[in-house]
Amino acid sequence: MSSAKKKTDQPELPIEGTPAAARPTKSRETSNGNGDHVIAEEAPAIVHRPFDPAKIEQPLHRRVNTGFLEYASYVIRDRAIPALADGLKPVQRRILWALHRTDDGRFTKVANVVGDTMKFHPHGDASIGDALVVLTNKRYLIEGQGNFGNIYTGDPAAAPRYIECRLTELARTELFNDEITEFVPSYDGRNKEPVAFPSKLPLTLMLGTEGIAVGMSSRILPHNFPELLQAQINILKKQPFKCLPDFATGGLMDARDYQDGKGSVKVRAKIKEKDDSTVVIKEIPPTTTTESLIASIEDAARKGKIKIKSINDFTSEEVEIEVKAASGFSTEQLTDALYAFTGCEVTIASRIVVIRDNRPVELTVSEVLEANTAQLVDILRRELELKQRKLEDELHFRTLERIFIEERIYKLIEKCKTNEAVMAAVYEGFKPFRRQMVRDLTDPDVERLLQVRIRRISLFDINKHREELESTKADLAETQKHLKNVVKYTVAHLEALLEKYGPIYPRLTTKSARHEVVDVKAVAAKAFKVSYDRASGYIGYKVNGDEFKLECTKFDKVLMVYKDGTYKVTELPEKLFVGPELFYCGLPERERVFTCAYTDRHASYLKRFTFGGTIMNKAYACIPEKSRLLFFAADTPKILYVRYKPAPHQKINQQTCDPNEIEVKGPKTRGRQISIKDISSVTPEPTRGWDDSATTTKIIFS
Repeated sequence: MSSAKKKTDQPELPIEGTPAAARPTKSRETSNGNGDHVIAEEAPAIVHRPFDPAKIEQPLHRRVNTGFLEYASYVIRDRAIPALADGLKPVQRRILWALHRTDDGRFTKVANVVGDTMKFHPHGDASIGDALVVLTNKRYLIEGQGNFGNIYTGDPAAAPRYIECRLTELARTELFNDEITEFVPSYDGRNKEPVAFPSKLPLTLMLGTEGIAVGMSSRILPHNFPELLQAQINILKKQPFKCLPDFATGGLMDARDYQDGKGSVKVRAKIKEKDDSTVVIKEIPPTTTTESLIASIEDAARKGKIKIKSINDFTSEEVEIEVKAASGFSTEQLTDALYAFTGCEVTIASRIVVIRDNRPVELTVSEVLEANTAQLVDILRRELELKQRKLEDELHFRTLERIFIEERIYKLIEKCKTNEAVMAAVYEGFKPFRRQMVRDLTDPDVERLLQVRIRRISLFDINKHREELESTKADLAETQKHLKNVVKYTVAHLEALLEKYGPIYPRLTTKSARHEVVDVKAVAAKAFKVSYDRASGYIGYKVNGDEFKLECTKFDKVLMVYKDGTYKVTELPEKLFVGPELFYCGLPERERVFTCAYTDRHASYLKRFTFGGTIMNKAYACIPEKSRLLFFAADTPKILYVRYKPAPHQKINQQTCDPNEIEVKGPKTRGRQISIKDISSVTPEPTRGWDDSATTTKIIFS
C-alpha cells in the first residue's frame, strides 16, 4: 500500500525565525517492516537565503511601529512633559479647568473636583488626586483646607472626601480668559477642554516639575515668583537679569553650576549650633524629608562615618531636628560630617524640557522667560483688543438707545403690522441721526432696540445716561492708549503684580556664593579600631586582639608589613586572615618616612625610605629576598639600640646608632650596613638586659 506525496509550494522565508513546518522538506520511499512501502519525510531541509529586514512588511510589524510611535508621542506630549504655553501638564490643566467651571468662591470637596476632572482626564482618580495635592502644596494656584500632607515630614494628605480646595485669587485673575482660549473636545466628545490656558504667569519656572517620558525626561526646578516678575520687567526694559531656583523647604543653595538651567545646584540643610555638643537642623534640602534625613544620619552613624549620641525630631509646622554629638566630637566636626555623609547636602540636576508647538524642546531659563514674556505681551494685547470691541459695541448701543428714546423712534412702530414694516420704520427713523452714531445700524441692533422695555423708556434718565456714556468713552480712550504702547502697559501690569504678591511669596532658599568643600576623609569619625590576634592570624575592626589597635575611619586604608619584608595596602578589613607573620600594621602615607632594619645570611642593614604609590592588594617587597625584618617603624627614632647574639671571642655585645644619619630613599634601596654579626634585637629603647655600665660604641655608617 502506498500513497503519493502532495507537492506544496513553500514560501521563501528567512530560515532564522521560520517555523519548521514552513521549511521545504525531502521525502524518500521506505518499508515499514510489514512489507508495505510508505513515503517517509526527512527533517526539513535548511535553505540558506540572505536576510533582508527591509523586505518584511507584515501587518504586525506596521502595527508595532505605528503603535509604539503613537504611544511615545502621547506620553511625551499629553502626560509627562509640561507645555511652554502655560507651564502645565495635561492633568494639572484639567484639574484647574474643572475648578474654574464650578468656581463660586467657596471651598469644594477634593473628591468632587477629582470626579469633575475625570470627565477630561481618562487615567484614573489616583493620578488626579496626587497631582491636586502637589499643586495645592505649591501655594500659587489652589488654596487648600484640611490636611494636604506635610512637605517636611513626607506625611500623606487625608482622603479626598475629607479635604477641600478652591482657586486662589491669583489663578482666577491671571490664568483664565474663556473668550480667548482655544478649546478641543474631551476624550469622550461630551465636553470641551482648553488646549492651553492664556496664562499671564511664568508657571513653567514658578511651579517646577519632573516628568519621565519615552526616551526623555524633564526636571524643572521651581523659582521665586517675585524674582521671575522682576526678570520679565527687565526683559521688557532690555536690562540684564538672572533667576535662581527657590525651594519650598528652604535651605542654603550653591548655584554656581546652574548654567541658566542646564546644570545643577547644591542645596544644604540649615544647621545651627545649640550648645557645645548639640546642633539643630532648621531647614532641609528639597527631595528629602525629616524621616529620610534622620534615616541617612542613623545609617552614617551605623557605618561609623559620624559619631552621635542621639537624634530627636521636634518637627511640627517648622523643621527642628536636634542632633547630639558623641564625646570627643565637636559640633563643627559634626556639622561638616552631616554635610559630607548624610542627606543634609544634595545635588539637584536641572533639565528644562517642554512642549513647544507640539514638539519637545530643551531650553534655558532665559529662553523660557523670554517666551513667557512675549506670550504675556500678546495675551494682554488680545485682551485689550477684546475690551476695545466690547466698549465700542457698548458705546454704539448706548448711542442708539438714547436716540431711540429721546427722538421717540419707538412711536413709529405703533402702526406697523408686520415685522418687515417694523424694521423698515426703525431704519427710516435713524437716518437723520447717522452722524451721531458710531457705525451703521444693523439688524441685530434693531432687534436689541426692540427688546427695550417700556419701563426703561418711561424711567429714562438723560443725565445718568450721559454720565455712563462719558465713562464708556473714557474707558475706550484709555484702552486705545494702552494698545498703542502694549509693552509699557505690560510693565505696569507686572509691577502691580510684584507690589501685591512680592511680600506674600518671599525667597525661602538662601543663596550662597559657594559652599565650602568638605573633605570627607578629614571629617570622618575614627570609629573603627583595627586589632591583630596573632594566635588566630586574623586582623580587622571586628577582631579582639592585643596588637596594633589602630584607630581608623571608614575611608582609611591599612598598610600591612610581614616578617619577610613583603607589604601590601588593603581596604579597612572587617575580619581578614593574614597569618602569624605580620610584623607591622599602620596607615599608609605616601610621603611618610619609615625606618627599617633587616638581616640576610651575611649582614644586617638599616635604611630609611618612603613607600610612595601602591596598587591596592598588590604584594611588594621592601627588603631583599630571603631576608627577615629586625625592626620596622614609622618616622625616625632618635636612637636605636642594637644587641648582638653571644659568640666566642666577641668583645662588643651591644651598640647604638643614629638613623638620622641615613638618607631617605625608596623602598627597594638596600640601606647601610650595621654589622656582619648576628643581631638579636634592634629597638628604639634599651631592652631588658641592656648593660648601662658597659662601654657602648656607636655604629658609624660609611
